Amino acid sequence: MSTDPKATSSNSPAFEFKSSVITVPVLNLFSADINVISLQLREKIKQAPEFFKNSPLLIDLQGVHEQELNLPLLVDAIRNAGILPIGIRGGTQDQKQVAKDLLLPIMSAQSRTTSANLQTNTKETKLAAPPPTPTEKNEPAVIENTIIDQPIRSGQRIYVKGDLTITAQVSPGAEIMAEGNIHVYGTLRGRALAGVQGDESACIFCSDLQAELVSIAGNYRISEDIEESVRNTPVQIYLNKQALLIKNI
Repeated sequence: MSTDPKATSSNSPAFEFKSSVITVPVLNLFSADINVISLQLREKIKQAPEFFKNSPLLIDLQGVHEQELNLPLLVDAIRNAGILPIGIRGGTQDQKQVAKDLLLPIMSAQSRTTSANLQTNTKETKLAAPPPTPTEKNEPAVIENTIIDQPIRSGQRIYVKGDLTITAQVSPGAEIMAEGNIHVYGTLRGRALAGVQGDESACIFCSDLQAELVSIAGNYRISEDIEESVRNTPVQIYLNKQALLIKNI
């Protein structure tokens, strides 16, 4: 077989660019003290180690733009905690130049990304999400329903714009996300995030709850905060006045 690169047709594309929606945790900084940030970050990660393990992270500097921040030390602290910084948002011109030197992209301060809002001393944390895209007046919203009949394996990440129905199991380490409702007719062992664009009416239904994390419109619970009475049972998960409720069905 010829290995001459000239033999390869120039008409065969080697790649393509596609737009995509990806949820990324955002670290909103309120302090420039690296020691305090590192300590609290590690404590937060202990609450949901699989959720944050090797997770990309956007660093938001808008809350510390008037403080002196050692960005290289901060990046090292985040990486040492097992998280991968992918860029910064906001910050001073000096901080942006340091970020460029560290090969970190500069995101628009106006961009909105689903945020893990890494705060301490809370079992149920609010994940800030971008507002839903407004529809034209008098134009009925079309809700898509994606059906997957194959198991979602560890490491897989699924994102759909409407509702998501899975007729198989979701494995540990897998993540399923939907802008609408999520239905899992098998065992849910991974992470399930419904209403990721801020739809507080979204729900999660599953036949066997063993999830690492469940979230509705940014409000989430990790496995350690799920009551034993609803584990390994069919459940409905929904919001009621910003409280994430899990009910047997």
